Amino acid sequence: MHVFITGGTGTIGSAVVAELLGNGHTVLALARSDGSAQVLEGAGAKVLRGDLADLDVLRSGAAQCDGVISLAFGRDYSSPDALAQAIAEESAALAALGQELIGSDRPIVAVSGTPWVPGRASTETDPLPTDGPVGGRGRSVTALLDLASRGVRSAAVRMPRTVHNEGQGGFAGLLVDAARRTGVAGYPGDGTQRWPAVHALDAAVLFRLVLESAPAGTSWHAVSDEGDAVRDIATVIGRRLGLPVEEVPQENFGPFGPIFAMDQPASSAHTRDALGWQPTHSGLLEDLENIRP
Repeated sequence: MHVFITGGTGTIGSAVVAELLGNGHTVLALARSDGSAQVLEGAGAKVLRGDLADLDVLRSGAAQCDGVISLAFGRDYSSPDALAQAIAEESAALAALGQELIGSDRPIVAVSGTPWVPGRASTETDPLPTDGPVGGRGRSVTALLDLASRGVRSAAVRMPRTVHNEGQGGFAGLLVDAARRTGVAGYPGDGTQRWPAVHALDAAVLFRLVLESAPAGTSWHAVSDEGDAVRDIATVIGRRLGLPVEEVPQENFGPFGPIFAMDQPASSAHTRDALGWQPTHSGLLEDLENIRP
């Protein structure tokens, strides 16, 4: 399969590109800079220059390929307005890609987050939230899945709060960055809230499996660790960096503060059973041992 991918140089995307190329697929990857283009070409992908806001370029990429994986998302989360802008950009991109594939029966796999359900681990059948700081992502992915009725094999891979590789990435990575910046390995709330996690290399395998075989209109959970306590995450970070571990106000984490404070475990039992996906790489707490002081 010839696959168009956006976000191919990120923590998840670079692993997905390698997974696709290593399993007989070819890749056309969106690149917004010379540096990104060099990285992608070095990995063995062909490059289409442009960025996520170039909707005509996105449509062209989708038209040239047998399937699409959409991973790109803005990098500025410094304020609610910046986060909202990134979500709006992603929503427009997903809509353009989906419209290009209508009537073709070709697959498109979008990324979203695992939902949170009070009192239990969320499952693949739970709906995505459509309000709150990231509700716009839920609305755009739901709209994409609805294209299943219009001849698009649309699917969503729901990612946990931390996608990690060599101790970097995801919400845990943001805790590491904050610890380096402030001199405290801080966590919001009482620290008992749980975050799900997955290694990027395991997530990449799931993206390939969903692209290859998932039915239209379906959602899947890329969850290896069902829920690690945030205080345990902060404890490893503090030990690796030689910093004190303390509760800090959730406001310290900007627009993500309310999300950081939530208990949000997630299950992947259905995904494992239905697609035969089995994570094989290290869990989050083990992987955080790779943090360098």
